[in-house]
Amino acid sequence: MSPDTLLMWMLLLPLFCAVGIVLARRNANLRDGVSVVFGIALFTVVALLANKFSWDSAPVWVLAEPIPGLALKLSPEPLGLLFALIASFLWPITATYAVGYMRGHGETNQTRFFACFALSIFATLGIAMAANMLTLFVFYELLTLATFPLVTHAGTAEAKRSGRIYLGILMGTSVAFLLLATIWTYHVTGTLDFTRGGIFPAGTDKAMMSVLLLLFVFGTGKAALMPFHRWLPAAMVAPTPVSALLHAVAVVKAGVFTLMKVAVYIFGIDTVAELNSAQFLSYLAAFTILAASIIAMSKDNLKARLAYSTVSQLAYITLGAMIGTTAGVVGGSMHIAMHAFGKITLFFCAGAILVASHRTKVSDLSGLGRRMPFTMAAFTIGALSIIGLPPTGGTWSKWMLVQGTLDASQWVLLSVLLISSLLNIAYLLVIPMRGFFGNVKDCEHDHGATTGINEAPLPCLFAIGMTSVGCILLFFYPDGLHALAQEVAK
Repeated sequence: MSPDTLLMWMLLLPLFCAVGIVLARRNANLRDGVSVVFGIALFTVVALLANKFSWDSAPVWVLAEPIPGLALKLSPEPLGLLFALIASFLWPITATYAVGYMRGHGETNQTRFFACFALSIFATLGIAMAANMLTLFVFYELLTLATFPLVTHAGTAEAKRSGRIYLGILMGTSVAFLLLATIWTYHVTGTLDFTRGGIFPAGTDKAMMSVLLLLFVFGTGKAALMPFHRWLPAAMVAPTPVSALLHAVAVVKAGVFTLMKVAVYIFGIDTVAELNSAQFLSYLAAFTILAASIIAMSKDNLKARLAYSTVSQLAYITLGAMIGTTAGVVGGSMHIAMHAFGKITLFFCAGAILVASHRTKVSDLSGLGRRMPFTMAAFTIGALSIIGLPPTGGTWSKWMLVQGTLDASQWVLLSVLLISSLLNIAYLLVIPMRGFFGNVKDCEHDHGATTGINEAPLPCLFAIGMTSVGCILLFFYPDGLHALAQEVAK
């Protein structure tokens, strides 16, 4: 297939999947199989497009032209392809996991769940392939709307309250700040097309650009930069596969992807380095890294601890985008992928623990590694990747971020990165240590069972194994990812 055809199918496949899920709703096995099969097909299409990509002959698909000279259009570029590869690869794995989780946990409304999941992937790929800021904004809002039913899936009062926080913060920031920044940028430059080196003409007032950068960053609430982060812990009321979607496959990655794309293709790396607001945002990201890590240490609820860990890790990518160095952009781009594999593994394990043992608190995990050795071993691998230790992929992205701070002579930011890794060890590695070596502590739901292997359903274990292996493979074979990230920074 030609690149133009591949680009079209990339967007259509998730839509067809959503329709197929609804049509197959009376046959659970067929319905769930549709998600997995379409997910595999989508990754194949994205991989083929990435293999055929060339800056000089990149396909362009114009969806509509609501304003003369300003079209809704899609076109691949290296950062978008990196994001699309991660999202499309993890979709069928997450769908497989969700089959085991949703059935094992006895969840209702599974057809709606899987259909909204497919629509979320549709919006995610629209963001990834957006050729200009207008298109990205439209799909950004669609992603918020598509994931809202997933956040409120349980239908409880707590879920509805969390959904209001989710919708309020994400749409409030995007309409108040991101849309304003987009309109203002178009007024100044006459274009919103993503362009290597940025779109602002030489001589543009730096003070005005500093304000615009602030609007873009604070308008991208999905990046969960403090103080616009509360939606992320609130959304943990959703089923664990939704948490995996939010943290690894779609939502938060769409946020930091947007920030990186704005920094590289709207402003340009060199321009960002000259803006006073970029310095402020770098330090705000550093504060978020440390503050969220400290809060994570205080959380006994496992999913809450992982949620604040995500807030911290996203700020790594924001920092990489704001320090204005090539290494920072490469490291931040790579961390989109490395964090995705590490954090989705941790959430998969948290869900498996809930399904198999009904435990949700870190303090209740003592000795659980003896009953769930596979799950706890996978948790260890995911934790090592988030920390940035060999032999896991997170080592390379954090190394490049450290190099970025050195290139910018930002010694305070360098110190923050190093201290945060120690904090990562404190709040993540304690969990498998407790699981494998702690004294067995019964939970009221265990009915006294403390011996024997009691792992989650097989689809859950398959997904956990896949992402765990991915964490390790990204350490030994990072070249393809690094090459794409380097293309972003050119």
